[in-house]
Amino acid sequence: MAKLAVNLITGRSTKQGIGISTGKAGSEYREATGTIELSLQDMVRAGFSDGDRVTLKSEFGSTEAKCVPADIPEGLAFMAFGASCNQLIGSETHASGMPDSKHIQVEIHLAAEEPKTQGNPE
Repeated sequence: MAKLAVNLITGRSTKQGIGISTGKAGSEYREATGTIELSLQDMVRAGFSDGDRVTLKSEFGSTEAKCVPADIPEGLAFMAFGASCNQLIGSETHASGMPDSKHIQVEIHLAAEEPKTQGNPE
């Protein structure tokens, strides 16, 4: 299974802002916050295609997202603030009240297929 190690940068995005105006339960917001952006070079190196579902893992947790190419440097990834990226960042705030959300080491690989049901197939 191909995997890629990158530094994750999280932040606000225009798509996220547009989506939040219709509500966090809306498809635009969920799409914006459930997408990871990578350089095309990193995607090619890892064997990812535009729209692939990938699993991201950090020392704090894991999440799944849609992978898309973006105009960002190799070795970096971007994800808009939301429920997905919150699974990847820690809770330490260093007394600032805001957890670290930049330069988080993540490992990315293609999302696993649905587990096969075990037991009697009847």
